[in-house]
Amino acid sequence: MSPARIHRTRKLIADGNDDLGLVINRWGTIVATARGRQVTLREGDALLMTSSEIIAFDRSHVGSSLSIRIPHPVLSALVAHPDDAVMRLIPRTTDALRLLTHYAEPLLEDDTLSTPELRRLVVAHVHDLVALTLGATRDAEELAQSRGVRAARLSSAKAYIANNSSNRNLSVGLVAKHLGVTPRYLQKLFEQGGSTFSTFLLSQRLARARRLLTDPKFSSHQVSSIAYDVGFGDLSYFNRSFRQYYGATPRDIREAAVKSETR
Repeated sequence: MSPARIHRTRKLIADGNDDLGLVINRWGTIVATARGRQVTLREGDALLMTSSEIIAFDRSHVGSSLSIRIPHPVLSALVAHPDDAVMRLIPRTTDALRLLTHYAEPLLEDDTLSTPELRRLVVAHVHDLVALTLGATRDAEELAQSRGVRAARLSSAKAYIANNSSNRNLSVGLVAKHLGVTPRYLQKLFEQGGSTFSTFLLSQRLARARRLLTDPKFSSHQVSSIAYDVGFGDLSYFNRSFRQYYGATPRDIREAAVKSETR
């Protein structure tokens, strides 16, 4: 967003909308004013607002934020007295908020939420994490721990693996340490998702290798060099795994890409 002032006026609140919105400040600074108080959101901080009251948001510099709107009855079933949480700063160090942010941000770029079933599941996960961020009821917390929290941690693990798959020393222990969980807990997350840590890591490395093999900018790179660059330490294992995964050798994939380019 460019610098801006967003103001929900008395005239606008006459529409009767009482949705609650959680604003997560991704970067920059936001100053929110409502209920006779002013709250400053630094990078990573969050704030709950309500559409039923006059409120103003001021952003004096370029920045970015993520807003999640939830119907009042939905949040009231998950959080005891959610209105009491309105205009209370939620610091970025809040564990549940960090989980929510890591889970929700990729959804902005995700084109895979095409089925109603998947969308409902993702919405449930987000509601779980918002409830934990604000202070879930005991029943809602138990459900969130077994549903939304696991989904968020698995999503964070996959994102970390995808960004660090070229590290040959990447292990379940290293990723678990990054997430602040035990290796066994992380392994169970993958198993419950229908995969394993090793299988997912292998798929990420093979997918990156295939992208490089078909990229003209890397046509001068040896297959062995690409294998090592994406995280493999054994060339024969790379060739065997690649052929099992794609049904063709790395050289076959590269040659097919070259022929396609010359047509």
